[in-house]
Amino acid sequence: MIPDDRELARYWPIILACFCIAVFAWGFGFYGQAVYLAELRAMHGWPAAWITAATTCFYLGSALLMPFVHGVVARFGPRVVLIGGVLLLGAGACGFSHATAPWQLFVAGAVMSAGWASTTGTAIATTLALWFDRGRALAISLALNGASASGFIVAPLLVQLSQGIGLRDAVLRSVLGGLCIVVPIILVCIGRPRLVGGARPAASDTSVDPRPGFADRTAALRDGRFWSVSLPFALATAAQVGFIVHMVSFLLPNLGAAGTSLAVSLASIAAMAGRLGLGTVIHRLHQRRASAASFLLQAIGLGMMLTWPASPAVLYTGSVLFGLSVGNVITLPSILIHREFAAVSFGLIVGLSGAIVQFTLALGPGLFGVIRDLTGDYTAVLVVCIGLQLAATAIILHRRDARPAVEAVG
Repeated sequence: MIPDDRELARYWPIILACFCIAVFAWGFGFYGQAVYLAELRAMHGWPAAWITAATTCFYLGSALLMPFVHGVVARFGPRVVLIGGVLLLGAGACGFSHATAPWQLFVAGAVMSAGWASTTGTAIATTLALWFDRGRALAISLALNGASASGFIVAPLLVQLSQGIGLRDAVLRSVLGGLCIVVPIILVCIGRPRLVGGARPAASDTSVDPRPGFADRTAALRDGRFWSVSLPFALATAAQVGFIVHMVSFLLPNLGAAGTSLAVSLASIAAMAGRLGLGTVIHRLHQRRASAASFLLQAIGLGMMLTWPASPAVLYTGSVLFGLSVGNVITLPSILIHREFAAVSFGLIVGLSGAIVQFTLALGPGLFGVIRDLTGDYTAVLVVCIGLQLAATAIILHRRDARPAVEAVG
């Protein structure tokens, strides 16, 4: 077996490629949604509920596709899937920003769905599983730092460019520039997989792996251990994504464009720092308790912003506290699945869990948009987000009989 450090040293180009893919995907498909919402409302006067309904459909569409990502990667190879994904995501982002009627947002969202499913957590974890075994958790953590980096690379760029040259040109130029960087990196860095099926041959023998595994999706859906991981992260991610989509609109009145860009950047930098910090020690921690702490930290940050919304210092501090767990909420599901379930089922469970998380979070933007329109401000939105985080905390800690990590295969 190759030790973790040798895996990382030999296959770091794979991590680099996945990091860049994550920057692009989360920049235009995740953080970009907050910019699209604010700018499209300003440009056309469309209700937040209309715009966020398209975002909801975008996430729902990708949820339907995620369970099949593992099989598509196995058939066509990660390079084809990832390049196709960034192209579709970029095209969808441009369509979103160029929309002149609300129905066009739904068409663009459908295109983005295929791109998002092919470039985000499920696709990245599945790709890395083809090269990494014992170093998989750290490799996933490092690669998904790109999701955090997108928050202080892509999101502020879109905010500032939109103020200067308009949303349409801002997104088009940013997408083209990103594709010129990401596509060549994928072509150069991602080659022939080292591991077949994402695991060592020995790992596919359930007789030597005491952790639970599933023959198909139906078996997983009937198992409480699967839901004890998927459900809390579904609730927490719904709150996280829902707030991030509305974050720019919530902060702009009190912080202005420059202050809002700073707050988003601070949250993203905190997300990267939080993921790096936890990623180096997560194998030594009780991972469910670490997950619960991440949920609670976001609830505290949101609570601060809810209590003192007119204080710039509090808004910045709350953004940082919220951001510290953004990356970990994205990364921890794959790490928990890697540690608690048999290696042979990794791709199947990651894809199915990702679809459930995606389906639930898809409800967040639209639901929060309706709440915002009905109440006239974001107070109720933040209250709902905090409630979801607290519910996720209770569920993740409730399953106390979950198997610990098995070092021989983990």
